[in-house]
Amino acid sequence: MSAPVGHEAMARLAGLMRGRETLRAPFEEVRGRLAARYDPDGLEPWARGALALIDANAGASCLLAFWRASMETAGRLDVESLGAMGGQAAAICREAGAKAAIAGLDAFVRIEPRLVDAGERAVWWRALVKLAGAAPESVEPLAARVQTVLLPGHVAAFEGFIDAGIRASGRDRERRKSFFALEDGLARSLAERIGAEPGFADLEGELKKVLAALWGPALAVQLQPLPPIARDGPRRVNLAGPVIRMPAVFQGFDGEAARRLYLAAAVHAGAHLAFGNPRFPIGTFKPVQIALATLVEDARVEALAMSRYPGLRRLWAPYHNASPEDGPTVAALLARVARGLFDEGYEDPDELVGKAQRLFDEARERIADPAISLEIGTRLANDVGQRRIRFDDRGHVIEPVYRDDGLGIWDFSDIDPEVSDEVEVAVDAARVERREEEGGTVDEAPAPEPTGRARPAVSPSEGVVVASYPEWDGTAGIERPDWTSVRAMMPKPGDARALQRALDRAGPVRARIARLVRGAKVGRASRLRRQVEGADLDIDAAIDAAIARRAGDVPDMRVFRSTVLNQRDLAVLVLVDTSQSTRERLPDGTSVLDTEKLAVAMLAGALQQLGDAFALLAFASAGRGDVQVTTVKGFEEGYDGDAASRLAGLGSGLSTRLGAALRHAGAEIARVRSFRKLVLVVSDGEPSDIDVAAQDLVTDASRAVKALRARGIDTFGVMLDPAGVGSGPRIFGKANAMPVRRVEDLPMRLSELYFRLARR
Repeated sequence: MSAPVGHEAMARLAGLMRGRETLRAPFEEVRGRLAARYDPDGLEPWARGALALIDANAGASCLLAFWRASMETAGRLDVESLGAMGGQAAAICREAGAKAAIAGLDAFVRIEPRLVDAGERAVWWRALVKLAGAAPESVEPLAARVQTVLLPGHVAAFEGFIDAGIRASGRDRERRKSFFALEDGLARSLAERIGAEPGFADLEGELKKVLAALWGPALAVQLQPLPPIARDGPRRVNLAGPVIRMPAVFQGFDGEAARRLYLAAAVHAGAHLAFGNPRFPIGTFKPVQIALATLVEDARVEALAMSRYPGLRRLWAPYHNASPEDGPTVAALLARVARGLFDEGYEDPDELVGKAQRLFDEARERIADPAISLEIGTRLANDVGQRRIRFDDRGHVIEPVYRDDGLGIWDFSDIDPEVSDEVEVAVDAARVERREEEGGTVDEAPAPEPTGRARPAVSPSEGVVVASYPEWDGTAGIERPDWTSVRAMMPKPGDARALQRALDRAGPVRARIARLVRGAKVGRASRLRRQVEGADLDIDAAIDAAIARRAGDVPDMRVFRSTVLNQRDLAVLVLVDTSQSTRERLPDGTSVLDTEKLAVAMLAGALQQLGDAFALLAFASAGRGDVQVTTVKGFEEGYDGDAASRLAGLGSGLSTRLGAALRHAGAEIARVRSFRKLVLVVSDGEPSDIDVAAQDLVTDASRAVKALRARGIDTFGVMLDPAGVGSGPRIFGKANAMPVRRVEDLPMRLSELYFRLARR
């Protein structure tokens, strides 16, 4: 019996299913449910979609996934769209296999409500089929994370994201897989920007001006972007000493709302720097105590800021909208406490809010004392503990959204062992930087990862990868081999005359350095044996003399040993940080990098006079695959006009991956034959980069320093640290880190350090 005209596809599909024991019953169920929802005679397009999967040899699992997706989307989509879904999944199957097709179908069910019409659905499927053809291994990783990449109204950006990943990854299969799994820094950066404009790169200049106007240039505030993260979740500003690190974008905010949120967040962080020092020792505080003390400290610095600038209340007030209707959780209660401390007129039925308001009001006479935050926070935390309600320390997020994560106000250097695990949980919960998952893929040929419009990465064609080095992965607790790539950059000559004019203006400092040069008496001590006189007895010579006397021979009376300084035998490598933060301007109009150049030029002149072997290297980074090192002067060449021109030509940009730069500096100086070897690091900020947590980079740099020391290479850091809270002592050790509070003191302090070290 032939099928009715126009029902050939359904008849063929039904015939095939009759012979498939595992598929017959599910097929009949789905067909019946679709027939009840649609015209039973109009299911031909759907049947053609199923046949397309059969013809592509998709397998039973893929057909079941198609039927499941059909039932999930039935009612929202017409029959033609259901059929098209099967046809597109078949196209993916032909390119990337059945598992990829199943992943695409499951992902479509999740994101279909975000696609407004057939046109957007067509773009979605077109993009996924394109990915299957160009990077078949990447369909499943992207499908698992599609809700991060595809936002409502931005399906075109989703297709652009796929195009960008295909272009950036090229033929490197592992690189493609990393990109579409959102493990790649560029991928996370692009994904974050979808549906969120303006971002930090667009507003950085405006925010700097506002902070300078409110808190003055003396505060020395620096702004940096936070590295992208691989997971969805709320993001908060982070404070690291004088550095305010802000998300590249605030998800869910765009236009004027995004601009106002960045402004509110930057001003709040600036209030911490203006009114919040010193940091609180973590001691034995529990996570709930940390959370409440942080909340009170936020209110305290804001109260001081609003007493100076009353208009700030209008900036922050719209974000304090917590209410009893938000639910019974501790997180909702803390948000109401935050609102109560900000708004004296707010009334809340929970007695904890009223108590917080009363304690804060009683302490207003001591509002300038940060200790009140610990006192009030501890009392409120005790009340929370007595209620026996659970505080989600791992999932806790600071509210309102404009406030920072709270980590910057705490000193974690002396954590009590009894509470270290709990505190670590609290830190991990608040941390916003992305960390590599354990077992993450190691790229064989990592490519550079750009840092956004504000920090453009140099094209790989401008440098050559010359070495790869390991790096510490804090999450996995291992050192990953060959994890970073160092790229040798061609130096760009600059105006050495401008550098010489700066040297001429610094006459008094240069005179002091000249006196240090004249008084320098350093070198390798040589022992002279068999001397006529000396401070020590040469045992071997004395034994020979005794033997000669016993044998009746005339003994050699040169039986003493002396020590002399024969010659200087010292090599030094100066490693200069040229990251984006060195672009900051000083009151006299010069930049931090200009001052670093002046300091290095003065030291280079002194080393040239002394005849010490030395080299000058500059570094910056744009992800683990692009640590850029520029040789200003090598050990084998003199410090002449060309070297001065290369020093003058250094520019600011990118980030500070210090550990990789230290390892490369160690490899360079290890090739020099010298009795004593020094590496001097000149940096103005904390280690940071776009693809890893800053704390992991601090730990990695510390490990690099210890490794160099084990090889007999002494390493010292000269760190611009106005607030005295930087990570220099943790990286180099307290004795080997010199914090410089005023940038203007850097030239003299660098030279003084060298002459002090050279006498050791």
